This record gives sequence, C-alpha cells and structure tokens, in this order.
Amino acid sequence: MEIHSFINQFERSLRIQRYSDATIRNYKSALESFLKLADKKFSSINEIDSSVVEKYIYWMIEKHGIGPSYQRMVVASIDKFFNLVIGNPLSIKHLYPKQKSQSLPDFLTPPEVKQLIEATNNLKHKCIVELLYAGGLRLSELLHLKIADIDSVNMIIRINNGKGKKDRIVMLSEKLLSDLRAYFIEYKPTEYLFEGQGGGKYSDKSVQIIVKEAAKKATIMKHVTPHTLRHSFATHLLEKGTDIRYIQELLGHKSIHTTEIYTHITDVSRSRIKSPFDSL
Repeated sequence: MEIHSFINQFERSLRIQRYSDATIRNYKSALESFLKLADKKFSSINEIDSSVVEKYIYWMIEKHGIGPSYQRMVVASIDKFFNLVIGNPLSIKHLYPKQKSQSLPDFLTPPEVKQLIEATNNLKHKCIVELLYAGGLRLSELLHLKIADIDSVNMIIRINNGKGKKDRIVMLSEKLLSDLRAYFIEYKPTEYLFEGQGGGKYSDKSVQIIVKEAAKKATIMKHVTPHTLRHSFATHLLEKGTDIRYIQELLGHKSIHTTEIYTHITDVSRSRIKSPFDSL
C-alpha cells in the first residue's frame, strides 16, 4: 500500500475541511499506525473492511489499554480516511465509545496561582502564565493572539478562531494590562503578542516548559499544565458566584454540560459538609 501517498491525501482533505493543525497531526498519526499494521496483512486498501478495523480497535484496547478518548480519535481518523480519500465509507460507527469518560479537572487554589506567577521571574514568561489564567485561554488561543487582539480601551481580549472556529471575547485584567505594557516595551513584538526569537508564533512546547518550571520553582506538587490555569480560572469564577452561563461564554464551550463539570468541585467546596472522620 502507498501509505505515504494516502497520508498526504488525507492531510490535504482535512486541511480543505479546515481542521486545526493539532487535530490533523493527531489524525495522521493514528491513521499511519493503523495503515502500517494493515500493510503487513493486506496488499490492497480495498481488502480492509469494518471487521478489520473492529479487530484493530479490540487489539488496541486489550494490548495497549487505550482510553475512550483515544479510541474515539482512532476510529474518527479511520472513518474520515475511508470517507474522504478512499470514497468507500465503512460501517464502523459502532466502534465509537458509547460514553465519554469524565474526570474532574485539575486546578490550583488562588494562593497556588499567586505562587506560580511569583515564581516566574522572566517578564515574558510571567505574562504568558498570567494571561493563561486571567483570560482562561487555551494554549492554542494564547499562541495565536495578535497585538491588535488586546483592546485596552474596552478592556477586552478578542480571541479569533478558537476551538470550533468560534470567535469570543474575554475580560482584560488591569493588573495583566500593566504587565503586558511593560513586556511590550521590553520585547517589542511585531505581530503576535508572544513571538519566538526569529519572529512568528511562540511554540506550544516552550509554553508547556514555562508552566512546568514555574510550578517546580513554586514547589507545587500537583501536575500543572497550561490547561490547569484555564481550569483554575473557571473554578475560581464559580466559587465567586459567577453565573455558569457567563463562564460558558468566557471559556467558549459549545455546551453548558461541558462547563458544568466545574460545579462538581465547587459544590463540595461550598457545602461545608464535614467528613464523618472529624467526629471520631
């Protein structure tokens, strides 16, 4: 099988449909793994049917212990490939997991967020951490921010082409604005708010390292990622009594049910129900 050619055609089809770079990268990787294994057993792509995919998914679950989210992505990549590239849709809808696993998001307390920011000495890095938390931004949204998206007159941040290709607006913190102005004077970005040394968008890997190192310096033992700051933003707003519908808009969630996961944390926190262990 011409695996390399298939992957290129698949990428082209996904780009035409305007999938994000991250989604394309994940779909390509999942499809390539499947095709390489299938290539050892079949000489033609037309020999692959739904039963072959079903055996592959079962093998991935049993051998590699993949979770529902990864399973969904693998099935989606194979499903789209046969639809878009081969033009021979497979009957594999039954291989999508019936229920999404829903784990509670990791978040930091307000004092921990403060510790994290104070542990970040570099002004550029500090602004990155502050912005992730102050606006509840996704990492990709932060990287795509342009200077013109910071509206200091109306005290808002414009987020263009967020997840689901949706635009939205979040509040601009006065404290953050002060730091951003100092950052702008020192670093002089030209287009994107945060740029690499050679210009262009800052890398996602660099931001992940910045947050990880800040957590280490702040001696925070939790697993902290850029997305943890987004979770913290939502949780702290709920704790302050902000209407969940406003939080849904600020986070750019399509469904209110996605936002409701944060209520599981705040409901227990605010209930003040004591553990029976305290009465022993």
